[in-house]
Amino acid sequence: MQPPPRKLDPLAAFLTYLVPGLGQVMQGRIGKGVLYFVCLYGLFFYGLKLGQWQNVWLADTKNLPEVQVPRVGELPGLFKDLNYRKEFIGQFWIGVAAWPAVLQYLSTDPIPSPARDDGEWDDKPGHRVFGKYMRAPSESHLNDLQRDGNKTWDLGWVFTVIAGALNVLVIYDALAGPMVREETPPTPGGAK
Repeated sequence: MQPPPRKLDPLAAFLTYLVPGLGQVMQGRIGKGVLYFVCLYGLFFYGLKLGQWQNVWLADTKNLPEVQVPRVGELPGLFKDLNYRKEFIGQFWIGVAAWPAVLQYLSTDPIPSPARDDGEWDDKPGHRVFGKYMRAPSESHLNDLQRDGNKTWDLGWVFTVIAGALNVLVIYDALAGPMVREETPPTPGGAK
């Protein structure tokens, strides 16, 4: 006997993108949803802590030289920024936890360009709501983080990227729904 075809659940997938495990909780798989939430947010925020809360950001590269991509040419706007900070493509998939970086990127508040080397990153005003949380650091501040610290800054952004990449799998789990096993038909004669 064939199991009925499964229906995709895009609302659960979207909720899981917003907050890992929320779609599974909505589907009634509460234990699995809480497990995903605790593990993925634990990994993401532990990575942020290792990176001194400064390793999730999206760069504004309008003052940097143009990037030439083979067979494509110059990259426009956001694509150039993502090319400069490829890590954010993975970090973005953790959902609302990475949105402050997007808001900092889109903010009209004065944010120093990563290309500027004025060393005054800490003196600049931050976002109205988020302050300097997930704001792109200046190049000199970034160099200080990498030179004066140990490897935990780099390890931290790796953890945040892994958390985002794992959430893609959790999103798929919410989209496809729970696994349904095929029922085995009873054998004739009652043999086990």
